[in-house]
Amino acid sequence: MRRPPWLTPSILTIFVAGCVMMSVSMGSRQAQGLLIGPLSADRGWPLATFSFAVALHNLFWGAFQPFTGAAADRWGAARVAAMGALAFGLGMMLVATGSEWASVVGLGLVAGFGLSATSYSVVLGPVGRAVAPQYRTTAMGTGSALGSLGMMALIPVSQGMIANLGATTAVWVLACFSLATIPLALMLHKGETAARAAAAAIVHHPQSIGEALREALNHNGYRLLTAGFFVCGFQLAFIGVHLPGYLALCGMTKGAGATALLVIGGFNVLGTYMAGRLRVRPKYLLSGIYLARAVATFAFVMGPKTEIALLTYAAVMGLLWLSTVPPTTGLIAGLFGPRYIGMLFGVVFFSHQIGSFLGAWLGGIVYDATLSYDVMWMATVAAGVFATLVHLPIREESVRAAA
Repeated sequence: MRRPPWLTPSILTIFVAGCVMMSVSMGSRQAQGLLIGPLSADRGWPLATFSFAVALHNLFWGAFQPFTGAAADRWGAARVAAMGALAFGLGMMLVATGSEWASVVGLGLVAGFGLSATSYSVVLGPVGRAVAPQYRTTAMGTGSALGSLGMMALIPVSQGMIANLGATTAVWVLACFSLATIPLALMLHKGETAARAAAAAIVHHPQSIGEALREALNHNGYRLLTAGFFVCGFQLAFIGVHLPGYLALCGMTKGAGATALLVIGGFNVLGTYMAGRLRVRPKYLLSGIYLARAVATFAFVMGPKTEIALLTYAAVMGLLWLSTVPPTTGLIAGLFGPRYIGMLFGVVFFSHQIGSFLGAWLGGIVYDATLSYDVMWMATVAAGVFATLVHLPIREESVRAAA
């Protein structure tokens, strides 16, 4: 098979190191849903304790993301990712110690910071800066898909450890996995250095981080993109957290929720890769993704709850799950250039995580008040329609070209 023109040896090095680090941290994060029930039962704690810790984890992940992205833009992704892998491992160790306060602080604050330093905008930022503009979305999509593949692989591994070793031991192992990825930062540094050298001939508009942030916040398209990504977080968190409970209410088997999430994870790899390969203008691709989510969700909720219907919905949502990431990063780089892509995507991602916090939290509140998820499902559909419309006015012309 012919090598893609953008896949230089330095980019390949970044892919190997960055995607493994991202896979471990993101995979451990996905395993939280498998861990909170067994950990609560083992320690005799209310489910609310770990649920609150997970909610804080998502919120702090988003809050730290602009800062870790800016640090990676300024000092290099390798240093930030190494610090993030260390923090994530230490945070999981605090969870494993058994104390309530340690679990909340470890998972919420410490591991939240660690994930922000080992996720998309940090470890794939060097790719966006090194690849030519015409290949940028494809390269970022490929990297996101590879990270998602590893993330999905860690889910059954985590489930097996919980069943055979116990939840607490599984947390210790996940902590060790994260610490073991720290040496990969050396590979990431090597690839990043070579990529920077290859891209040195590109003339960048001289600009400080503060100037870049003010420029973006004053750009209407960036604000609309931020609003759309809030919807993405709201939808995915509600579905990811509350779909298993909803299926139980519908009388489906106990394993239906886990099966659906596994199907979503598998098709997410394909969807993320395809989103990077499609030659469609990013704003139209994003609008299409959100519209498809709204239509698929409405059809699933209103239709019969059969195994075929569930698997079809899970496959469709998997294709649409993280397919928003490549066009979003591509649009940001296209508007403002790749120099501060980590920080600028981090701000947009913070909006995503605020949506995630509300989607997970409000799902529980609405269910407690109504003993039904119907209101939240319709809110998810309405939010998808809003996001469909909000991307259409975005002007995709680079501000560098207009300067």
